[in-house]
Amino acid sequence: MDIGLKGRKAILAGANASIGRAVAKTLAAEGCDIALCGRTQEKVDNVASEIEALGVKAYGASVDVTDAEAFPAWVASAANQMGGCDIFISFVSCNPGNDSPEAWETMVTGDLLPTVRGIQAAMPALEKSDAGSIVTISSTGALEEFMGPQPYNAIKAALINYSAALAQKYAPQGLRVNCVSPGPIHTQDGPWEYIKDNMPDFYNATLQQIPFGRLGNGEELAKAIAFIASPACPFMTGANVLIDGCFTKGVQY
Repeated sequence: MDIGLKGRKAILAGANASIGRAVAKTLAAEGCDIALCGRTQEKVDNVASEIEALGVKAYGASVDVTDAEAFPAWVASAANQMGGCDIFISFVSCNPGNDSPEAWETMVTGDLLPTVRGIQAAMPALEKSDAGSIVTISSTGALEEFMGPQPYNAIKAALINYSAALAQKYAPQGLRVNCVSPGPIHTQDGPWEYIKDNMPDFYNATLQQIPFGRLGNGEELAKAIAFIASPACPFMTGANVLIDGCFTKGVQY
């Protein structure tokens, strides 16, 4: 199935590791040029090399996404370098794991605001695309109580609402906005490898809640995100897509 990504251009924030890296490689394998940023230049360069090995162009940079000027400037520059932008996805996130005032500030400045600023900076290029698509990344923690009160779950819920509002606003222009809420997803450079080794009781308890008896993997999630972002899915907008192997038990009516 051709999902129409050959020759398209994607800007991916925070795609130097874990889920972002998997999505970058999946989009590249479909023929999409990629601009990506991350915290460390070495990791960015490694992913850029993996992308270029798939026969497409890669533009990588180390950027502080909490910098209210530098990050939007990089997004705009990436769109100019590539000659446009058809897809914007932000994988930028953090999880302080507690309910302190500092944790709330960290989540707002390190997750919510970079996503908002990135979208705003990419919007002029996205509006010129004939298949503009934005995907935000939430979490199953936004959909049901998980590990007590904490800003991670609340901020991820805010992204779902923000995405739905953007979808309503930009649908008349043909620009789509969707959200994806992953459940527990394992990647070699993601947090679940650490949890497995250092928090075995929590890891095993999580497995018991997944009917498949295993975590999802980055490639499985990346394929779904690539399809949602692609021109092959033209009538989907305003959706929050749950990809969790039935980890959550609620029913969406």
